[in-house]
Amino acid sequence: MKEHFAHSGAWGIAAIMIVVASWLFYRYFAPKNWREWAGATVVQAFIIALYAEMYGFPLTIYLLARFFGLDRPNLNANLWSSLLGVGEAGMLISMLFGYALLLVGIGLFIQGWRELFRAHRENRLATTGLYALVRHPQYTGLFIGLFGEGVVHWPTLFSVGLFPVIVLVYTLLARSEEKRMLEQFGDAYRAYRSQVPMFFPRAGQWRQLVERSNSERDDQV
Repeated sequence: MKEHFAHSGAWGIAAIMIVVASWLFYRYFAPKNWREWAGATVVQAFIIALYAEMYGFPLTIYLLARFFGLDRPNLNANLWSSLLGVGEAGMLISMLFGYALLLVGIGLFIQGWRELFRAHRENRLATTGLYALVRHPQYTGLFIGLFGEGVVHWPTLFSVGLFPVIVLVYTLLARSEEKRMLEQFGDAYRAYRSQVPMFFPRAGQWRQLVERSNSERDDQV
């Protein structure tokens, strides 16, 4: 069988998307030490692998077609379309849902960065805005955005495999950051940590998290 993959071979678009996504990531997650660079390296690999497969060559679909009997006359580069046989409609649904999660994630880590920047400038503990609902809204946004783009919208072997690694790396990084916050703010941060979840808000607060992010973004316009 000679496979033909729809929606592939656009390497120019792949390069543009890698540059744009990488710029956005490093704009708000600028690494400052080796732990942060370790996390950034994994995310960078995720971005390159994702968009290289999304617009360039669909390695995941190729492997499935070659070695796992996914024998279709016209394979789509999107895994959901090819694996489930849902065609263009399925790809459209996964794209819309994935982009919705991506936009929520971007909004969260941008607004989280702004709130943290204001707190650092005023030499105070960040406990308002998004930080009143989760202790690390930037990482929450990163997880949601990467899940939306690399698992819901365009899952690949690399994006699905790297996602839990990214969550683990940034969980360890968050714990390291919290040790420094305890040294700096002491009991104030200890009390804050006991009241606010690390990454994901309590049941019933997800909508509030998204709405608060949107309202803060509107205030910046």
